Amino acid sequence: NFLILGIRGEGADSPDLTDTILIASYSYSDKNFTLVSIPRDLWVNSLKTKINSVYHYGNFKDENGGGIKLTQSAILETLGLPIHYTAVINFSLFRDAVDLGGGVDVNVVTGFTDNQFPIEGRENALPIASRYETISFAAGVNHLDGATALKFVRSRHAEGDEGTDIARDRRQQLVVSALKQKVLTVGFLTDRSKITDLYK
Repeated sequence: NFLILGIRGEGADSPDLTDTILIASYSYSDKNFTLVSIPRDLWVNSLKTKINSVYHYGNFKDENGGGIKLTQSAILETLGLPIHYTAVINFSLFRDAVDLGGGVDVNVVTGFTDNQFPIEGRENALPIASRYETISFAAGVNHLDGATALKFVRSRHAEGDEGTDIARDRRQQLVVSALKQKVLTVGFLTDRSKITDLYK
């Protein structure tokens, strides 16, 4: 079981809250990955907090891997799943990984518009309306570069069902699956420089 934690990273408001929590579970018998999104508001009873703040509290207590250890324990407590590997990915790493693969193609089932997508670096700007931009994604196959893919997976304020955390989790799974497919192509796997860059 691979735990993927998505954080905003240094310089952001709440840099180590885990806005994205994904488990990629590999089955040796059928050689398949299953992606499971963990709702960020899932309550961790022993810690008396939501799961998206566990990594933060763990790092606060122990800067040397405390966040990862505490989050792995919380997943085991709440879901009964042992975690064998963990990756912590900030916004910059996510954008770079998508761009390294030449972008990803994602089939958007339901198109949506988000009129309140936060503009990076303008969190405290006035008037309040200047803190946001409008983003839209049409139904059908969309080719997304790193910056656009990040907006696609972070969007939270679309009208209707696409504005829910469940829809956002589904979009995150779509992009991770598309990136996995891109990385596992012969063209990518035989390009030593791309493999080295991705590893770094």
